Amino acid sequence: MHIGLFFGSFNPIHIGHLIIANTMATSTDLEQVWFVVSPQNPFKKTKSLLHEFDRFDMVERAIADNSRLKATDIEFSMPRPSYTIDTLVRLSEKYPQHTFGLIMGEDNLDQFANWKNYDKILEYYGLYVYPRPRAVASPFRVHPNVRLIESPLLDISATYIRDCIRTNRSIRYMVPDVVEEMIERKRFYV
Repeated sequence: MHIGLFFGSFNPIHIGHLIIANTMATSTDLEQVWFVVSPQNPFKKTKSLLHEFDRFDMVERAIADNSRLKATDIEFSMPRPSYTIDTLVRLSEKYPQHTFGLIMGEDNLDQFANWKNYDKILEYYGLYVYPRPRAVASPFRVHPNVRLIESPLLDISATYIRDCIRTNRSIRYMVPDVVEEMIERKRFYV
């Protein structure tokens, strides 16, 4: 099976993540998309990061009704911070029957050369890139292992959602109902 890996903190998972994952799973040669919930992103501060088990639980609830989407906690048992190449290698060893591709936003493409072993990611896995607002044109766009995928141009951020929660504004329609219910019940991000 050819699987797309969608890495992120998903703090919280929102409708933009789900639309992108579903687009990748239904409009490309990817047979499934796995959400790789990252305990710690090497490029982000962890100050407002909800515990990884809570974020993983929200992802699982958000995708429960879609058999093409799956969540994985593979990075929870890996050294931190986790680097994408290390996770790709670990998944390839654990699931030799599958092949993997990396899903990323076009806004990350400009900084891709800063990633650990980015050349190996390109060579052995390849990229599925979705458009992002204000993305800077990158020379990687024309690489033979980079596929630009047409998908809705969304500008929803988890940062904005967390800010809405902290300031008592509605997050309805920005996150799935099950995620909104969990955030309210457990008083996340307040």
